[in-house]
Amino acid sequence: MENFKPFIGMDFELIAQWANTLIMFLIIKKLLFKPVTAFMENRKLEVAGAFTEAEEATAKANQMRKEYELKIEEAKEEAREIVKDANLKAQNNADDIIKGAHEEAKRLAEKAQVEIARDRQKVLNELKDEISGMAVMAASKIIQKDIDKTQHEKLINDFIQEVGEAKWQN
Repeated sequence: MENFKPFIGMDFELIAQWANTLIMFLIIKKLLFKPVTAFMENRKLEVAGAFTEAEEATAKANQMRKEYELKIEEAKEEAREIVKDANLKAQNNADDIIKGAHEEAKRLAEKAQVEIARDRQKVLNELKDEISGMAVMAASKIIQKDIDKTQHEKLINDFIQEVGEAKWQN
């Protein structure tokens, strides 16, 4: 049984390697794992913060887009109202102009009627004067005597008055 060697022997070399490995582990843990873990944790927080900021920026951009769309819609509605008001004012102005033109035409027609009546009366008066002149001439030739001019004109005017009123009233 002397040839029997233990599967794992305990010698000084093995214990030194174990001690070295443990010391290296502790040194690496202190100098490397903790800073790397802290760095990774900080980086993770930064990335999470960046994602949060990006989501907030996206939400803010969406909100601003909705506000701008609402403002654009309000501006379009206001423009429609302005156009509607302008059309209404234009229609009112056109109606006023047409009404004024009708009133002016009516006034001009009334003025023309007055002028026609005045001209008619003037023509009638001239016609009466001519008729009276012709009647005087005819009467003087028929009567062959001179009548007082005032009396003669009175007779003629009375005759014209009676004949004129009867004839011109129809």
